[in-house]
Amino acid sequence: MRVHGLENAPPQGSFILAVNHASFYDPAALVCRFPRPVHFFARKSLFRGLFGKMIASLNAIPVDRDGDGDVSAIKRVLGLLRKGEALLLFPEGTRTYDGSLQQPQRGIGMLACRAGVPVLPARIFGSYEGLGRHRKWPKFGQRISIVYGELILPMKIDPGGDHDLRYETSANRIMKAIERIRLPGSDAACNQAEDAQRKRGL
Repeated sequence: MRVHGLENAPPQGSFILAVNHASFYDPAALVCRFPRPVHFFARKSLFRGLFGKMIASLNAIPVDRDGDGDVSAIKRVLGLLRKGEALLLFPEGTRTYDGSLQQPQRGIGMLACRAGVPVLPARIFGSYEGLGRHRKWPKFGQRISIVYGELILPMKIDPGGDHDLRYETSANRIMKAIERIRLPGSDAACNQAEDAQRKRGL
């Protein structure tokens, strides 16, 4: 695994780490090389047995499938952000089906607006090829790269409380920032995925 742009990560203070979601690899890959603790959502159904205890010890927060409506989980993460913690979110809400970026869910826009904290966009490459939805077994030897973009201040994300589509607009701005991130030295490798994204209107 290779990591680029980690110097953009705030050494202290609260922020949201927003990343595309391509594989079951993603949460572990993002957290294992990050220089500070990061909290993240996980489906309530995963909090069973030893696996549930393990992810809870790694700062996982149980949430219903519709995270935008889970009031207790939202209150918990807002409390963590007020204390200066970092929160990992996948704007797409679930893993991609074809390797391309998907439309963001409004939940990340809602949390970003209500928390009023900076957002660190990042993009993970190679995890879909390694263990995407199309694979029953991991592809051993697959290189995974994580590229961190520049930190985005809250006023660049939130269009304001009077905006009719405040949360949707915020979510789209965050997803656009992720889309603009390129893997250093291999822009050509993104051409096929970018064509699919343009068709989707991202």
